[in-house]
Amino acid sequence: MDGGTDRTSIVNLAIFGGTPAFKDALHVGQPNIGNRQRFAERVNDILDRRWLTNGGEYVNEFERRVAEITGVEHCIAMCNATIGLEIVIRALELTGEVIVPSFTFIASAHALQWQGITPVFCDIDRKTHSLDPRRVEEKITPKTTGIIGVNLWGRACDIDGLSEIAHHRKLKLMFDSAHAFGSSHRGRMIGSFGDAEVSSFHATKFLNSLEGGAVTTNDPELAQKLRLMRNFGFSTYDRTDSIGINGKMNEISAAMGLTNLESMDELIAINRRHYKQYQKELAGLAGINFVLYDENERSNYQYVVLENEETKTGISRDQLLEILHAENVLARRYFYPGCHRMEPYRTLYPDAHLSLPQTEFVAARVLTLPTGQAITADIIRRLCAIIRMVLENATEVRKLLEERRPA
Repeated sequence: MDGGTDRTSIVNLAIFGGTPAFKDALHVGQPNIGNRQRFAERVNDILDRRWLTNGGEYVNEFERRVAEITGVEHCIAMCNATIGLEIVIRALELTGEVIVPSFTFIASAHALQWQGITPVFCDIDRKTHSLDPRRVEEKITPKTTGIIGVNLWGRACDIDGLSEIAHHRKLKLMFDSAHAFGSSHRGRMIGSFGDAEVSSFHATKFLNSLEGGAVTTNDPELAQKLRLMRNFGFSTYDRTDSIGINGKMNEISAAMGLTNLESMDELIAINRRHYKQYQKELAGLAGINFVLYDENERSNYQYVVLENEETKTGISRDQLLEILHAENVLARRYFYPGCHRMEPYRTLYPDAHLSLPQTEFVAARVLTLPTGQAITADIIRRLCAIIRMVLENATEVRKLLEERRPA
């Protein structure tokens, strides 16, 4: 893991010719892995029984455990969260326009556009980074059939505000909770709100099933539709009762999910410890503001998120990102530049940015840092020392960066 020596001078920075501080790349979402022996035992059992997919024992157990953790009646495991979003959208019979934030992973919008539904990008609250219910109200038209709230960073969006609007306007409400498994809102676990919620267990999430997702709901009729739709609409061996696709989770993924669920508390504790150390190491730096977690709620602490206020730090977010990347710290600027500025939406809705000032403001400031099982306290100390040294010498660093630019 070690590369260059600890940074004591800006001339030693890798971007100016020094050796990178870290030999191996530090990723924001490097996979967490639970008990390898237990996973291997499960895989061997699967291979011995030769039941690899199609609703096997481990998928059923994984669904029971996720339903128990989220406090819902029904969990439908999926091959991935994006397919989960698409199937829920179809099962809820959404059409026309659906309101969704632009400050989210592109799948939130793609899942709508892919099915011929218009994603209506709505602005966020600058402080929470999530949909602003006041702006949602402004986006509702006669064509609106639903709202997709996105629970970011292991924190809840304004679930209460969105629920009130959906109820009053008779709109469907679903949540993209890819970031929020294991987190709570007002003491109630995320996964149990709206008509349905979609969780992600992709390899980059704090709890993974290699690749996978799940839909949770308390609506038995919706749950039945979802189960049919993820398996081509088959209700029996040779009968289909609805349209459907192949959205099933396989047994190996479920085995990984179950193995990591057994380490869930440990993984969250690691994330929380890293988050607290980052806060301590970067304390007092003007212009560096952490996205905070409510200590009264449960959180997975999946992301360490900073906002870089350039007028105070003296360095732009992108300049800081460039410096860190040179050191092999692969920090990320989630969710830059916003879905509305990515294709096909940039072409389809060229004026969308006019109603998204807070989205653009936040997208230009956010920086996420590496965390998880593969990161150590020493790595965080050294990484933060680089950030501190850069910001304490911002004027000189910025001048050197600008001198590197071609005329």
